[in-house]
Amino acid sequence: MVAPFLIFAVGNESRGDDALGPLLLRELESWLMANDHADQFELLEEFQLQVEHAMDMKDRQLVVFIDASINTRTPFSFYRAQANDTPVLYSHALAPEALLKVYAQFYQQEPPAVFILGVCGESFELGEGLSVQAGERLAAAFEFSKKLLHQPTTADWDNLCTH
Repeated sequence: MVAPFLIFAVGNESRGDDALGPLLLRELESWLMANDHADQFELLEEFQLQVEHAMDMKDRQLVVFIDASINTRTPFSFYRAQANDTPVLYSHALAPEALLKVYAQFYQQEPPAVFILGVCGESFELGEGLSVQAGERLAAAFEFSKKLLHQPTTADWDNLCTH
């Protein structure tokens, strides 16, 4: 049986604040286990999104992508992803919005509700550790994420969107 909810973290721990997604995913995994919610959620971690990840969204009620972002308000942003009409030209490094389009083309149906949690990062150099500011934003995103996972419905998540 497929878990109804998918949490997908994108990032590279060897690139400074790009580790925000994977680090948050691990905190959420511990929290889900401690609160007996783990069976409702599948957690995936990758360096980047690829067309094959559209298959991971199949038969889900809700999907959230967690990633570090330089183009977001601090400490984080949370919003519903919308497929766009930009052609998918690459098989690697897709944006979640492009993955929605791949899903619709492949399955010939609308994808599940997909949300993006972008945690503000600013330092992405190879070999750097997580910045102090990113650590503080990670803590804020973790507290926010616990609210999301405690009430995993599209309506509740829509109400929690920051823009």
